[in-house]
Amino acid sequence: MKPFRKGDGERSGLFTRRALLLGGVQGILLSALAGRLYQLQVIETHRFATLAEENRINLRLLPPSRGMIFDRTGQPLAVNRNNFRAMATSDRGRGADVLVERLDQILNLGETERNRLLRDLKRSRNAQPVVVRENLGWEDVARIEFNAPDLPGVFIDLGQSRDYPEGELMSHIVGYTGRVSDEDLAGRDDPVLQLATMRFGKKGVERSLEDDLRGRAGAVQVEVNAVGRVVRELDRTEGQPGSNALLTIDLDLQRFAAEKMKQHQSGSVVVLDVITGDVLVMASTPGFDPSTFARGITHSEWRDLLDNPERPLHNKAIAGVYPPGSTYKMVTALAALESKAIDPYTRLPCVGYLELGSIKFHCWLKGGHGSTNVVEAIAGSCDCFFYEAARRAGVDRISDMATRLGFGRQSDLGLPGESAGNQPTRAWKQEKVGKPWQHGDTFNLGIGQGYMNCTPLQLAIMTARLANGGYEVQPNLLLAKATPREELGPPPPRSKPAAPSLRLNPQHLAMIRDGMNQVVNSGLGTANQLRVRDPALAFAGKTGTAQVKRITERERDMGITQAQLPWHLRHHALFVCYGPVDNPRYACAVIVEHGMAGGATAGPIGRDVLVETMKRDPSRRSDRFRKMASR
Repeated sequence: MKPFRKGDGERSGLFTRRALLLGGVQGILLSALAGRLYQLQVIETHRFATLAEENRINLRLLPPSRGMIFDRTGQPLAVNRNNFRAMATSDRGRGADVLVERLDQILNLGETERNRLLRDLKRSRNAQPVVVRENLGWEDVARIEFNAPDLPGVFIDLGQSRDYPEGELMSHIVGYTGRVSDEDLAGRDDPVLQLATMRFGKKGVERSLEDDLRGRAGAVQVEVNAVGRVVRELDRTEGQPGSNALLTIDLDLQRFAAEKMKQHQSGSVVVLDVITGDVLVMASTPGFDPSTFARGITHSEWRDLLDNPERPLHNKAIAGVYPPGSTYKMVTALAALESKAIDPYTRLPCVGYLELGSIKFHCWLKGGHGSTNVVEAIAGSCDCFFYEAARRAGVDRISDMATRLGFGRQSDLGLPGESAGNQPTRAWKQEKVGKPWQHGDTFNLGIGQGYMNCTPLQLAIMTARLANGGYEVQPNLLLAKATPREELGPPPPRSKPAAPSLRLNPQHLAMIRDGMNQVVNSGLGTANQLRVRDPALAFAGKTGTAQVKRITERERDMGITQAQLPWHLRHHALFVCYGPVDNPRYACAVIVEHGMAGGATAGPIGRDVLVETMKRDPSRRSDRFRKMASR
């Protein structure tokens, strides 16, 4: 037994104090831990139970079914079609590179699609699925399902895509849908637009009625695992489908007009109801297939459309601008008559040209028309008469009358991309050209040349306002809209335009219409070869030929014909008409790009389309309204 030493007691006391201190610290820590556990498990149990439930339960939006588009008789123009699509999820982009690489090996995505998918996966939050590829065939679906074990987060989903049964025929009117862009989101706070599968109207009616066609989103409640992937669906609330739209377009007439335009390379036909303003036909050729945009257009397809000199993406009816040529002479005549620059008995000479200083302004008829009044001048399209009438009326009065008849401004049609054309004035030339207005400019304006240009729709509006007795009727493309559960009923019939009067002298209007009648139905008219023998289908019209290139004196002397020029330098051919001549109901405007002669090229198209419209008389068709619930 070792003897007790004095140092051993000191060490034992030190050890005891340290043990007590350590025990105290441990006791404090255990007490704090117990207090924290009590706080978490008892005091805040409800809060954390809610957070846990929110982590387990995920609420996701469901895109609504897009509203469908029909013509006035109920024929489908834009519908929804079920399609298989591959979807993918990732935990904030983790493993996205490997996943995209595997998908590329299976689906041959291509560089552009790979980059887009990788970007979408890295942007995705809360494991929201993104679209890999839509409109999958059975072989692609089978390959993905077969390789499912190597494709974590990839699944096949049944969705909807937009289908356009009429393809090119209605492409410019209906438009198409595409992926939602940042520009589309501007001014809109609808959260459904953030969905990867959502599509947004890009052109035509799809764009102008986007908010009505889109509908309201539904929601699905799903249980997810720790990385946010769906385990099972708990609850579902279907969204509200978008409203269906019934257009004023008559599909059969649209098809008829497009067939008539087929023999020509490029142009447009517009038909209006002069009472209601309904647009029955708005054909623009050539067109494009909107389904290529709905499914996702390739770079080569896009380049082919852009490089086509006939501009198939261009809706020529509302965005194509052309000099109106002689179809504008009714504007000059009305301006001169209303301002008393001429009267109904005024006769002006035509010897084939009119001199202004050292410059000759030629009439189209070599040798001239002799002495003519306003009715005869319209019938024979005498340029010299309208040079002088324009000089007497002046640019200000002509521009004012043109504005009243619909030129120089957009209509109330509502389609995106509509051009206002150009109705020149003194102030416009000074601002744009930097030079004062000259007498020669007035001569050119009087026959629809020079700085003047307009759209085919504006020509149809002018013709409708002349035909209906001088009422400011506006073009209308939407006949009705309703949700699928609502019924569309016909509006009350109208025999008089529900529009303000232009307050034009009825006698002057009668003279203009008499001149247009003689254009077609007299031996002196420039389009008498278009005369229809059936009195019930008789119509009035006006030919027009608009210069693309100024004809020099040397070319006149050499006798160079339009057919000898390259296609892009030939004159545009125009024709406007209305019928029936005694009780006008429909107005038509035709432009054939580089068609050379209005009476020979555009005239027969306008006649055939207008006569077919009168035969069908869409205003009296009883089947234009249908219950949309059955669709």
